[in-house]
Amino acid sequence: MLLLSTAYFAPISYYSKLLLNDYVVIEKHENYIKKTYRNRCTIYTTNGLQNLSVPIVKSEETKIPISKVEISYDTPWQKQHFKSLESAYRRSPFYEFYIDDLLIFFNHHHKYLYQFNMLIFKTVCGLLKIPFNIQESSTYIKMGEEIIDLRYNIHPKIKQEHFPYSYNQVFAEKWGFKPDLSILDLLFNTGPEAVKFLTCIIHERFLTE
Repeated sequence: MLLLSTAYFAPISYYSKLLLNDYVVIEKHENYIKKTYRNRCTIYTTNGLQNLSVPIVKSEETKIPISKVEISYDTPWQKQHFKSLESAYRRSPFYEFYIDDLLIFFNHHHKYLYQFNMLIFKTVCGLLKIPFNIQESSTYIKMGEEIIDLRYNIHPKIKQEHFPYSYNQVFAEKWGFKPDLSILDLLFNTGPEAVKFLTCIIHERFLTE
């Protein structure tokens, strides 16, 4: 069993892990952790890398179950995120091909972060043509011998495995290739070939182990 946390337009390494195991579970009963991909993604702009964060409603509780974390709309963050994506990727080959499928995440309010992320997850899996047979945990899952626990390993401060294959990025000539960005970077730049890139990452990993 592969165990993952929820994530906002998760990085490429996150989606590549889906090809490792037929039994994938998203942790629904952990406590929310700040400054992680649970409410943040990284894109590639004309000025370099940019983090997009979904603001959450502040709580006096020190520990909040991820399923109960509410999204804050005190600022127009959806409009800001969309403008950032448009500026970063409108010149990419497949931006126009995919953006209509993603507009709902920037035009409609969603109350809970976890539910919002799951809608994104299902949509992206569909665009990648990855069969969605993902399960959600019914209780907090503890470590076990047959569990590949990546809930806390895919993190902005933890460097993922070497990416053996690069792909064309809009600003690569200016700043060079940037690996393991949001899955949106891969989708907008490679389109239907995105899942092949994910497969190459997995294949290379097993060749080098």
